Amino acid sequence: MSKTFRIITLGCKVNQYESACLRESLLRRGWAEAPKGAKPEVTVVNTCIVTQRASYQSRQAIRRAIRENPAGLAAAVGCYSQVFPEELLSIQGLDLIADNTAKDGLPEVIQHLEKVIQPVVVTKGFFSQAFSDVPPITDRTRAMLKIQDGCESFCSYCIVPYARGPVRSLEPEKVMESLSALSQRGYREVVLTGIHLGRYGTDLRPALGLKDLLALVGSRRLPLRIRLSSLEPKEVDRAIIEMAASEAWLCRHFHIPLQSGDDEILRMMNRHYSGDEFRRLIEKIRAKIPLAAIGADILAGFPGEDDKAYLHTYNLVKDLPLSYLHVFPFSPRKGTPASTFGAQVPQNEIRARTDQLRALGDKKRRAFHESCLGKDFDVLTEGWQEKGRTIKGLSDNYLPLVFPWPGMSQNDMVRVRAERVEKNTVHGTRRTVQGS
Repeated sequence: MSKTFRIITLGCKVNQYESACLRESLLRRGWAEAPKGAKPEVTVVNTCIVTQRASYQSRQAIRRAIRENPAGLAAAVGCYSQVFPEELLSIQGLDLIADNTAKDGLPEVIQHLEKVIQPVVVTKGFFSQAFSDVPPITDRTRAMLKIQDGCESFCSYCIVPYARGPVRSLEPEKVMESLSALSQRGYREVVLTGIHLGRYGTDLRPALGLKDLLALVGSRRLPLRIRLSSLEPKEVDRAIIEMAASEAWLCRHFHIPLQSGDDEILRMMNRHYSGDEFRRLIEKIRAKIPLAAIGADILAGFPGEDDKAYLHTYNLVKDLPLSYLHVFPFSPRKGTPASTFGAQVPQNEIRARTDQLRALGDKKRRAFHESCLGKDFDVLTEGWQEKGRTIKGLSDNYLPLVFPWPGMSQNDMVRVRAERVEKNTVHGTRRTVQGS
């Protein structure tokens, strides 16, 4: 009988991708994924520490796995294990702590894992160039492909560079091989992801940029829609904007972290742009691609953010044609410069600002959805919204659409006209089918 496993993933798309790679590797070794409700022989928690809450949720997930299945083996892997392994050593019942440098060897380690009194700590001590040779199969209609890892920006609030190491990139031809393999498996959309995606290729010799890789992707004419994950403001250049405006295969979707609209706070964050530079970038994208989805990250309550600085952020966001916001409350991360800064903002004020910005984000999202009404979009179908009646899917410009459909449809590209908005969903009607 096959050994059974379960993987619990917290955090970013890169973590999700790496969990999918681990899952596929274990399946190839003869393991079986434990069905819902069953107790697996090994539970792997792929951790996140980007915020205090993420750290808490990671510890909570580990303890719950041990509590619900004390006879099983429990492994904590990823960013928490990389930066704060000593905090995990105190969790009773944990059997393995493996950091990010050891992720590519995890299947072999798990294969021979046994119940122990103290956790086994596994590390290689250096960040490898390893990327998955075979993109993982997932049950989602869109695939993720990690093409870059690591970050060297060292924003003053961020622990990620310590957790992920220096910039490493997947060679262009290997990117193309992976995209071709995903296309052959039937995927219609691939999300290119990384820890600092805009730095893709800067470590390769000869060096190249993300725009060069995208030009290569476009030249191959694969039957795929390509979506980009987060890009820093100074990494969204004219060439990428022009490509998204003119090439149907590149999604009209940009996610660009702002963090603050106050220049002094941006300087303290070690973010190398101004609020005005961010404004000009968003206006440039919107002028070139009127229906582009443009999302932004905002960090509320950074040390030194007084009322004036906060209003600079709020008013900048309010005035810009953004499509949605991801708002995070500042939480000091041990080991980062910002954790020692003075002028910490009171928690009740951080909560109030977070709530206000999220409410503003809701208004932005609805306004963007309404701006798309009466337009036609190619929608990648995901399955039933209401069984037997409506199908849900996502357009290239990140519009969630629901429309009538008499039969089950998944992974089809369908032309849909957006007609009305209900809550956070756009309802429409099918126009024509693009392909099979």
